[in-house]
Amino acid sequence: MQAPEPVRDPSASPAAPVSTPSPRCEAPPPQVDVAGAATAVEPTRDPSLARAAEVEPPAALPQATIVNLTPRQLLESWILAMVETRASDLILRAGGRPCCRIDGKIQHLSGRVPGAGAMLELLEGTLGKRMVDQWRECGAVDTALALDGLGRFRLNAYRQLGEPALVLRRIANEAPDVEKLCLPSAELKRLAMRKRGIILVTGIAGSGKSTTLAAMIQYMNRHTERHVVTLEDPIEMLFTEERCVISQREVGIDCAGFAEGLRHSLRQSPDVILIGEMRDADTVSAALDATETGHLVMSTLHTVNAGQTLDRILGFFPSEQHKQICIRLASNLAGVLSQRLIPRSQGRGMVPAVELMTSTPRVRELLEKGNTLEISRAVDAGTEPGLLSFNQSLRALVEQGLVEVDVAMSASDRPEELMLALRGFKNGNVGERGKLRMG
Repeated sequence: MQAPEPVRDPSASPAAPVSTPSPRCEAPPPQVDVAGAATAVEPTRDPSLARAAEVEPPAALPQATIVNLTPRQLLESWILAMVETRASDLILRAGGRPCCRIDGKIQHLSGRVPGAGAMLELLEGTLGKRMVDQWRECGAVDTALALDGLGRFRLNAYRQLGEPALVLRRIANEAPDVEKLCLPSAELKRLAMRKRGIILVTGIAGSGKSTTLAAMIQYMNRHTERHVVTLEDPIEMLFTEERCVISQREVGIDCAGFAEGLRHSLRQSPDVILIGEMRDADTVSAALDATETGHLVMSTLHTVNAGQTLDRILGFFPSEQHKQICIRLASNLAGVLSQRLIPRSQGRGMVPAVELMTSTPRVRELLEKGNTLEISRAVDAGTEPGLLSFNQSLRALVEQGLVEVDVAMSASDRPEELMLALRGFKNGNVGERGKLRMG
């Protein structure tokens, strides 16, 4: 196994107003982002938004044969088990038990991970000297691997208790279709076709952020002519160009960092710029500069809702700059989509619950004043086109039979309000505003 040469292709997405969605998910193809959203594929599954393909679970995890296998052969046997069980992640720690994450739950594989010496040798053969040196210096490093017959994976090598460890995450072979991700696709399409603005997709690690952004870029790729420049760490999904030109750049190889790569990208004739993650004030400032000069900027943040996203952005800057940043965000923020993966009610797989905030007049007014608390309340109310709360999304998933009531309640930030809404549904009092359209 060798670290693949970074390849170029796109990943980005735009913003726009929304209608009230009602979740209507098609049974997703077999494959599991993001980081990120959810894809389905035969041997390879994107961990992000595990679209809900209903697959018969294996009777038991494959038992990796450990007799007379080299560390590399062991790794490949565990990756094969990962693929066959449609796991999103494979976790290996020197001397520990190998395990997979399947539908969000940890399950152990047979055998034992080789000791520190063998694992270090494996990393050196897989990552190459440059990345191993970075691993020694920083304690962690990210890259992507393409394995014949197995698919493409994102690899994070790290140290725990001073010894080598790694996590592999599956990446879809092909960019997903936005209509098959159980998301408010009409709104995401409108955002993707915007000419300028900032679109943020947020959520915890593994919630499908990267998959959602890839789906939006793929929608552009099929419907308009643009130059999409991506800045990724590392490059994950590779795009096949259709109508767009997609330049994929990897941090550490093609550019020094997100902020620097973003500044240089403005001279590369881009229409859309995808930034893998908003990590600091420099990156946010460069993104605002880019959208103010007429570009569409897409990125991610590790936040769980729109209010927290706005607070995190302001937190990058000293308090005396908050008013100025709020004014700039009010003019340039196109939309924030926050997502969480929820276990499906039947079969295996996960389905996304989402919160959506687009740039409505009320949101712009509150944002200019820096009133993030009122923005959160407006989104939770979900009474204005372009705003969708998590509870509305969860209610729609329950009404469609995709998620059990108790699972939806445990995922809700306001379970009491969700229960009241669900009681109204069971009693037949479903208002038009409560009908959401997803997918």
